Amino acid sequence: MHDERFPGLRRRGFLAATTGAAALALAGCGGGTDDKTDSGSGGTPKRGGRLRAAFAGGGASETLDPHLAGLFADVARAKALYDKLADYDADLSASPRLAAAWQSNKTLDRWQVTLREAAFHDGRPVTAEDVLYSYRRIADPKQAFRAKASLEPIDLDASRATGERTVEFVLKRPTAEFPNVLAAFGAYIVPENATGTDFDRRPIGSGPFRFVSFAPGRSAVFRRHEDYWDGAPHLDELEFVVANEESARVNALLAGQVEYAHELDPTTAPAHEGRGQIEIVRLRNSAMQAFCMKTDRPPFDDRRVREAFFLVADRKELVDGALSGAGEAGNDLFGKGYEYYADGLPQREQDLDRARALLKRAGAEKLKVTLDTSAVAAGFTEAAGIFRDQAAKAGVTIDVRMGSKDSYWSDILDSGTLCCYRSGAMPIEAHISQRLLTDSTTNATRWRHKDFDALYQQAQSTRDKTERAAVYERMQRRLYAEGGFLVWGFADWILGTARKVRGVETKAPANTLDWARFDKVWLA
Repeated sequence: MHDERFPGLRRRGFLAATTGAAALALAGCGGGTDDKTDSGSGGTPKRGGRLRAAFAGGGASETLDPHLAGLFADVARAKALYDKLADYDADLSASPRLAAAWQSNKTLDRWQVTLREAAFHDGRPVTAEDVLYSYRRIADPKQAFRAKASLEPIDLDASRATGERTVEFVLKRPTAEFPNVLAAFGAYIVPENATGTDFDRRPIGSGPFRFVSFAPGRSAVFRRHEDYWDGAPHLDELEFVVANEESARVNALLAGQVEYAHELDPTTAPAHEGRGQIEIVRLRNSAMQAFCMKTDRPPFDDRRVREAFFLVADRKELVDGALSGAGEAGNDLFGKGYEYYADGLPQREQDLDRARALLKRAGAEKLKVTLDTSAVAAGFTEAAGIFRDQAAKAGVTIDVRMGSKDSYWSDILDSGTLCCYRSGAMPIEAHISQRLLTDSTTNATRWRHKDFDALYQQAQSTRDKTERAAVYERMQRRLYAEGGFLVWGFADWILGTARKVRGVETKAPANTLDWARFDKVWLA
């Protein structure tokens, strides 16, 4: 499919189609072909140059408002400009960032957070008031910011600054895993009184890069922040270029027009792996692959239909066909291998006879349903076609409907009944808070059950880790039996880089701190 907004992306006209800044020559980056080719290492970091990173984007509606970050491109840009109080390490534990330390009281309902000495790009110090302003903005009931559900445990009216760099967070209930709240996706710290119009015109953060220019749906250019608290980036400049077609990202990388291509197809990577022209980086078990069923509308408001669909899926065929084997089978639960994952549940296998029997009992023997998909993500269209054929064996007719790459993720939150879905890495409790609670802002399955919400609050309030794990297992057993996520696989996340690129972390799942960590990357 051709990208009409960026007609040169599939050819060598790529840079000519971008902003003027995009066409600048890459400075300090003329290393020869004998460079060491390991993207994850490569000797002493070298200062200088511009790295151009190609991501799929969100069209003309893109914004640099970090509290609206939803797509991977949004998050990568946000983490270049802004910081959170904490972020997720590769093992999905919370690691301090702007927060130097945190400490709870004995009852786990008050947490003292001490900020490190850090400054915004305009020289103002990052203060406790900035933190409170940022969290209150996210929690605005009139807005639908992604981190709102994660911040819900905080009583922001009662929370207060106890010093310029100390915040006392008062919680609505005991919360044992409060550091995960600080690391929540989208919980970036912005200057006090920053407004929506500020973010796209002159965004000011405390991150490793400062703003230069932004053309929504096309390009964003950032420059090194020399006074970054965690050390100035090696790169002089960082440019994000929008390339929605995977072929465009690969071709631009091969042609030397970008140095980093995000999200390569599993069918593409083997053709270049070990060939020496570009480097392929595989972030293992990084992306949940699923079909998302809306549980609040026919036919999926009947749990028997949902269970039938669980049994229709041949997960191995989906992994082999849609991911070219670059992943492993799922079991209808998020977070395989992560803390609290219910790995004791039996691996679900295809059972067409039982699926047909369930559909018959539900009065849905000749069920017809539309499956929304898009070329927005690797494997989506392939998975849709494979699942359509699998469902036909159970007497279900699936009509595959192709959606816009630019609006797919926002469209499927509210519309349709069945869609292709994926997720990057996050703690299981964050997945629950953002996607499975009644008030979650990205509740794509429309899973809304007050008793389930209560179990989440119980887990959060349980100090003993073993007891807390038991509550999470109880919640997952229910999702396994009657939830709306048909999780068929966990895919490798595949990146491509130029041979001159160094410092790309090879063991950081997508969405964790060291994924798209461009302040630690350099050009040999």
